[in-house]
Amino acid sequence: MERTYIKDLAGKSGQNVVVFGFVHILRIQSKIIFLILRDITGIVQIVIMKDSPTFEIAKNLSHESVVKISGLVKTESNAPGGFEISAEKIEVLSAADPELPIPVVVKAGEETEAPIRLDYRWLDLRKPEKAKIFKVWTEFERGFREYWLANNFIQLYPPSFMSTPSETGSEVFEVNYFDRKAYLAQSPQFYKQMGIASGFEKVFMVAPVFRAEPSFTTRHVTEFTGWDFEMAYINSHHDLMDEEEKMIISGFSALKKAFPELSIEVPARPFPRIPMVEAKKILAARGVVSGEEHDLSPEEERGMYEYVKETLNHEFVFITDYHKSKSAFYHMRHPEDNDRSRRADLLYRGIEVTTLAQREHRPEILEKQAIDKGMNVESLRDYLNFFKWGCPPHGGAGLGVSRFIMKILDLPNVREATYLPRDVKRLNP
Repeated sequence: MERTYIKDLAGKSGQNVVVFGFVHILRIQSKIIFLILRDITGIVQIVIMKDSPTFEIAKNLSHESVVKISGLVKTESNAPGGFEISAEKIEVLSAADPELPIPVVVKAGEETEAPIRLDYRWLDLRKPEKAKIFKVWTEFERGFREYWLANNFIQLYPPSFMSTPSETGSEVFEVNYFDRKAYLAQSPQFYKQMGIASGFEKVFMVAPVFRAEPSFTTRHVTEFTGWDFEMAYINSHHDLMDEEEKMIISGFSALKKAFPELSIEVPARPFPRIPMVEAKKILAARGVVSGEEHDLSPEEERGMYEYVKETLNHEFVFITDYHKSKSAFYHMRHPEDNDRSRRADLLYRGIEVTTLAQREHRPEILEKQAIDKGMNVESLRDYLNFFKWGCPPHGGAGLGVSRFIMKILDLPNVREATYLPRDVKRLNP
């Protein structure tokens, strides 16, 4: 007999089925045992009577053991889901040690501290609410992929080893690469642009990103999965904002369809767009200030969300036209104001989730901007060559998906939205 998933049991009352899963809860009484079984789709109550040959097997089960159960589905209004299974056969596929290092079934207010839970992440993820995080990830990505594929984006798969850092600064992991040094990619930036120079016109990537930031905040990890896209023949960074809005709407639409219970709304276009200079004035008028002239502090990001939510009833806002000091060397400058770049950051519910920009595709200007940033031009020669033999005007974005998920599900920390988080202190499991 083929396996039946728990979510599919509702229409099988009166039928014999086979189910697989973990022993979620076990309540042993003198004449009856109630076993709550859990698979990835839900939970079901299993009933084992005293006169059943499976009674002794069930009596000796431990929580989180993996079992195969055959039995008859019956309607039962008091059981989870309105039905239960009368067990006829129980096979133990994997017996769990009775001493669990962290509980999987948690009473309200008794959750184990995050560092300990992360030490036993595979047990932590057995909790249905934790598994849901990655179901949400999957549906969110489905929406983005549907947009990318419907609009002729080509998926590329970038390497993680680079011969030179893609950004300025020290936030880079240096590794030994045979007889020379290499770096873990801070971004697939160079390789997205190479795709444009190759004539692909529209590309997207799902790839690991590494940042050697000695940060202990709730929003930073040292490795995360980034979604990146790049487009040719754009006029300005506003074309990229237009395109990302459509991607996000596709992602949120997929989520609402799969999880109607989520407290999210599909955002309306266009998203608010506020230049950095104006954003600073708005924040100052609201009493939110920082010592940074050309960037937003976390408090200011939250302040901009509150302003946009109050005045425009929107949860997204693009902060545009950053100062060159806060822009990468490959960001195109405004022709009418060389101190400003065609860059924008997207904030969602008060946290930065995207950086996008039009790229500088003219090699002589690109080289000059690299020198101005103090970069070694010779180490960038392979990258600069992308533009030597013709390259369309282009731009793109990098999306921090774990931050999206963190805010969509109102999680306290980006680590909760990360399958196996890596930070300054954590390399296991």
